[in-house]
Amino acid sequence: MNTEDFVSGTAGVRVTGLGVSGPSGQFVAPFDFSIAGGETLALIGESGSGKTLSAKAIAGLLPIGFSAEGRIQLTSGAITLPASDAIWRATRGKRISLLLQDPFTSLSPVHRCGMQIGITIAASRDGKISRQDIQTQVVERLTEVNLPADVARAYPHELSGGMRQRVAIAAALATDPELLIADEPTTALDASNQGEILDLLRRLQVSRGMAALLISHDLGMVRGRAENVLVMRHGEIVERGATSRVLRAPDHPYTRSLIEADPSLTGRAAPDALPISPADFLVTATEVSKAFGDKVVLAGVSVAVGRGETVGIVGESGSGKTTLARCIAGLEHESGGLIEFDGVALAPGRASRTPAQMQIVFQDPYSSLNPMMNVGKSLRLALSVARRPASDVPGLLDLVDLPAEFARKRPAELSGGQRQRVAIARALAVRPELLICDESVSALDVSVQKQILDLLVALRTELGLSMMFISHDLAVVRQLADRVYVMRDGKVVESGSCQQVLTNPSHPYTQALVEASLHPPATQTV
Repeated sequence: MNTEDFVSGTAGVRVTGLGVSGPSGQFVAPFDFSIAGGETLALIGESGSGKTLSAKAIAGLLPIGFSAEGRIQLTSGAITLPASDAIWRATRGKRISLLLQDPFTSLSPVHRCGMQIGITIAASRDGKISRQDIQTQVVERLTEVNLPADVARAYPHELSGGMRQRVAIAAALATDPELLIADEPTTALDASNQGEILDLLRRLQVSRGMAALLISHDLGMVRGRAENVLVMRHGEIVERGATSRVLRAPDHPYTRSLIEADPSLTGRAAPDALPISPADFLVTATEVSKAFGDKVVLAGVSVAVGRGETVGIVGESGSGKTTLARCIAGLEHESGGLIEFDGVALAPGRASRTPAQMQIVFQDPYSSLNPMMNVGKSLRLALSVARRPASDVPGLLDLVDLPAEFARKRPAELSGGQRQRVAIARALAVRPELLICDESVSALDVSVQKQILDLLVALRTELGLSMMFISHDLAVVRQLADRVYVMRDGKVVESGSCQQVLTNPSHPYTQALVEASLHPPATQTV
């Protein structure tokens, strides 16, 4: 790629000497890359590798105390880093757009979706556009991302996760940027929505001749959707090349370890489960129903978890799987049906359940841990519920493979995986018979995810735990569960041994989920 390419407007973007420094020194060692128009470069690595800092440096959004160096060459001109606020105001959102992981972060909860897209359109024209033209373009942008025009009148909370991300895409592309930076754009979505969103991005990008930088920890999602890949570890690029070559025959040991940890690429599966008789069921939910106002969320759902068994509950966002788990845990009041623990009926609500019966581990441990308490205090409080001594804190930490000195740390000082281990330790402090894991690894990168899954398997064996594992990721459930229930629109559409259901599904919906979980290559043509 040479200078003449940029003059002709076909090259896309070239970045040279991009580095990031912070209060404690260099966080990202300088590196170079280029992306041709219509192509995608994937930047992959674990949490803390520096990939998001690199993306923010290119978008001019580094946190206070951090600075960038290097040069960004776009077809419309060059930016030398560090750049002034005036340069970023003329660049960010216009020549370079950033699409974030959670659309709630980029969309205002108090403005209708159409207004938010319209504001972006108006800003790109410096306000020199009529209201009617804005409304027309908003509808066109929504149509482009396969959303109906009436979404313009909706607020973000009224939409599903996939629809919100489509609105965010429409807003990000409304200015026809030269470079789109997509930072973990599908992590919070289920498998089928993940594939749809990435394939939509791919189609729009190719049709526009736009360069894209895809930031991800999910190697399976990268496959077929990026021409080239950079692998980052501890702020340094350790491998680069064509995606097909890197994922098939990686050179660096770190890249190999990422691939081995990725369930979508390795296809590991739990062995087929032995049949369980009803007499061995620890928890049963029979014909459970739940409605929020006029919206029926659960429509006669029946599931069971055997003693010492791990049961997966899978389905897309909005399928009812989390509501079912919350009803079983007593965090929601079911509208009808029967929930039994060890053969005894439980009344709706938390009051009929004891801490030693069941505990729940949530998706985001940072939200569930008190940021003002150190780890030791959080665990001591949990131990006190079970009338266990505070001296058991080191043993709890050891149970989840954390050193005793972590008791002095606060949640903000820990990585995502470490926080989740603390959350698991806290749940186990009361020695529950049932552990409910609600999307408890979905926010973690693949290697940390594997560590937590391995920990759960070990704890199940060591403690004789029964587990209910709620997830939208079939590749994860396949490694952990004995049996699985597949939910759609508040109903169970298929159930059976994990091996049978996920390798030879009978229901069309399960077949579609399994197909989506395999991350097939995206179409390269438009």
